[in-house]
Amino acid sequence: MGLVALLKKSCRTTLFTTPSHSQRLFIFSKLRNLYKLDISETEAHNPEKALQEAEHYASNVYGTVKTKFLTNGSSSGVIASVLACAKNGDNVLITDNAHPCHLNAVKLAGAIPVYYKTKINNEFGVNIAASCNDIEPFLKNQNIKAVIVTSPTYEGYVADVAALKSLCENYNAYLIVDEAHGALYPFSDRLPQSAVKIADFTVQSLHKTAGGLNPTALLHTNTCLDVDSSLAMINTTSPSYPLLASIEANIRFLNSVKGRAKIEHLIDSLLNLKEVCKGCDFGGDDITKLLIKINGLSGYDLSELLFDKYKIEDEKTNEISTMLLCGIGTDDAKILRLKKVLLSIIKKCN
Repeated sequence: MGLVALLKKSCRTTLFTTPSHSQRLFIFSKLRNLYKLDISETEAHNPEKALQEAEHYASNVYGTVKTKFLTNGSSSGVIASVLACAKNGDNVLITDNAHPCHLNAVKLAGAIPVYYKTKINNEFGVNIAASCNDIEPFLKNQNIKAVIVTSPTYEGYVADVAALKSLCENYNAYLIVDEAHGALYPFSDRLPQSAVKIADFTVQSLHKTAGGLNPTALLHTNTCLDVDSSLAMINTTSPSYPLLASIEANIRFLNSVKGRAKIEHLIDSLLNLKEVCKGCDFGGDDITKLLIKINGLSGYDLSELLFDKYKIEDEKTNEISTMLLCGIGTDDAKILRLKKVLLSIIKKCN
């Protein structure tokens, strides 16, 4: 029995345990139903066994040696990955513009950060994903223990993870892929290839594009290294079982016929938007990241216009382009409105 099934069961045991709200005192009334599901590690509930079964199910879905549920975001997964494979004094290769958790992971392991640069796509003003040429010189000369790669990038550029993995193997280095923005990839052949079956460690944020609650995420590993002990070093001993159950439900939905159909419909809708909005230039490898530039407008101008006039907020912008993040919760109404707004802006700029 997984966590979803466990939380649906009624408990008839009188509990003098944590949590002290006892599923009956709703201090924040809007979260009344959450309080009812908020349990702890009691013998009556035994949620640890249910969690193990849910994570085993997830591992089968993703085809990994082990998949762990995270309730402290992808950052905790990256940190646990480094703690599992690197030790004091080891060299760990990270980008010079990496997410802060990459450097924090290296520091916590007592390892030494070695920095590499990724190339810039000048057409859109963003960094692209790491390539073998970016990292091989360091692997040759720096005795690197682990390499952290972000793929996709924030703006949707994807690395050749299979080539990177092969290269890392040649130099006996572990490959850690921060795939926080690629949680939909395993569920559609029309999206970029996921790293989950390739890299030694892959971390995904369910809350970014896959419909999960903040800050739910996943850590996948294809090694036999002890990620459980690494996670135990940085995680609370009192996890949120409603959040953990939501992860199980999230994966079951993504892997269902209905969930996969929803992803395909999203892709079709975004392809149509790209086809219709011919006055926009689109960048990136991932269609769920609408990286847009319009002649006559800087990225900042476009971002300001979208927000101030049309009440549309983008995810990230720069001098040249603007990125609007889409995910499984991006419905037809939102896409249709964006399409109409972009067409209106294009018309005024021409």
